[in-house]
Amino acid sequence: MMKSVNGFTKKIRSTLSHLGRRAVVLFVLISMCMTVLTGCHGSKNMAEFAVPDSFDTGKQIEVVFWAKNDTNARQTAIYEKAVTDFEALYPNVTVTIRLYNDYSKIYNDVITNIATGTTPNICITYPDHIATYLTSENQVLCLDDIMYDEKYGLGGSELLYNGPTKDEMIDKYLNEGKIGEHYYALPYMRSTEALYINKTYVEKLGYEVPDVVTWDYIWEVSEAAMAKGADGNFTINGQNVMIPFIYKSTDNMMIQMLRQQNAGYSTAAGEVNLFNDTTKEVLSTISAHSATRAFSTFKISSYPANFLNAGQCIFAVDSTAGSTWMGPDAPLSDICSDDIISGIEVVVRPIPQYDTENPVMISQGPSICIFNKDDPQVVLASWMFAQFLLTNEVQIAYAQTEGYIPVTSKAQNTQEYIDYLNNSGADNDLYYDIKIASTKLLLDNIDNTFVTPVFNGSASVRDAAGQLIEKTVTSTRRKETIDDAYFDELFANIQSLYRLDQIEGGGRDGAVDLGPLPVGARVLLISLGIVWLFIIIYQAKLLLFDNKRKR
Repeated sequence: MMKSVNGFTKKIRSTLSHLGRRAVVLFVLISMCMTVLTGCHGSKNMAEFAVPDSFDTGKQIEVVFWAKNDTNARQTAIYEKAVTDFEALYPNVTVTIRLYNDYSKIYNDVITNIATGTTPNICITYPDHIATYLTSENQVLCLDDIMYDEKYGLGGSELLYNGPTKDEMIDKYLNEGKIGEHYYALPYMRSTEALYINKTYVEKLGYEVPDVVTWDYIWEVSEAAMAKGADGNFTINGQNVMIPFIYKSTDNMMIQMLRQQNAGYSTAAGEVNLFNDTTKEVLSTISAHSATRAFSTFKISSYPANFLNAGQCIFAVDSTAGSTWMGPDAPLSDICSDDIISGIEVVVRPIPQYDTENPVMISQGPSICIFNKDDPQVVLASWMFAQFLLTNEVQIAYAQTEGYIPVTSKAQNTQEYIDYLNNSGADNDLYYDIKIASTKLLLDNIDNTFVTPVFNGSASVRDAAGQLIEKTVTSTRRKETIDDAYFDELFANIQSLYRLDQIEGGGRDGAVDLGPLPVGARVLLISLGIVWLFIIIYQAKLLLFDNKRKR
């Protein structure tokens, strides 16, 4: 009996020992898999970049540039010429462009490629997006050192082109690329929002167009335009369609309405103050005019320019960069020429204000972000191309395509740019009067522009601001009751949808959590766990079977 027990004990020890060795191997394999999956989901830390002493012109380098254009062939041509001119100066560098028509698509693709370590070298972006790109140390190139480098910094001595110096950059725009205490972006172009007004219809309604329009004025004229005749058509245009006031970017609408009233939105520390009583008041007003269909949004109705040019809109708010679509003579238009109402006079004004003596409007426009790589020469080449986009040739040419303004005083003060502005109305193409009027609007109001705080999650706060308006307009059209209870529920839903209650703050420099592992990764890990469990069960059954057989 004792011998049998001792034999069984040895068998258990042997089996467990054998199983233990397998367990160690399996544990190591599973750990390796989890490490790989975690590495793919997150992003690898890059070594801190140090500016090389010299640029290696004998090394073949490829730079990938993700750019954005608004289906504007001229913008594409400007990018392509910039690449050709740069490659002529640096024959060892090849610049490959990938064009997007939406900033959010660039943002989403960058986030995806951060996870796989395959980001582009340069991309057109916004500081809100860069705050999310900063997912690991040195992922995005910090520009603090390279910007001031004597050889390759702004206006550096070793550059083969005449780029702007630090003093020739417009400080306000350069500082918009600061996240916390560090520079992570160069400004590329700047725009703001403008109010495009069908002056012909406003005067037909018995009103004059003031130099600065108030919100009360907008609402009053918009409601007046809703009058219909006996035939059921709108009196103002004789058509069965009229949306007096359309806003393209409702996130900008909410942000600016709050800023103009000194109400809360967010802080640089990451505090979300969007959900306040002033926001409710703004939404209540918007709801009232949505109920009469005097107000709508781009997401609900479509591009404001389409309705403006067809005589179906009186007030259209869009970016100054959208000015080439505005007006019956616009060089770019998305509607059939037969639908355009000729003879309409369109004028440009600042966006509606609460205080006309102290106008406030948002500063926006693309910036240039550079991603760090293992090879310092590749990073240096990327930086030099990014700087090349700030040369007068590129800045002035791109600014002439739409209502953008150059971000350097070097370009703005050239005789070429001054002549361009002075030739407003010379044609309906390069010198399109509404485009140049929009440009001058921004140039005259640079000091009245502002930017929103940038922090990890600020892009979500911006999206939430727009959704508050979109949801309110939609609910109003559905005849839902819009009251305090509605707003309380709306605030809670939007906070949950954009996870605003999970923003930890910490300013603009913290790391970003990319969220849970992708579904495929979770499935694989769970599968490995199940396999592990079956192996243990199988070994245990073998042990019991061997024991029974020995008996």
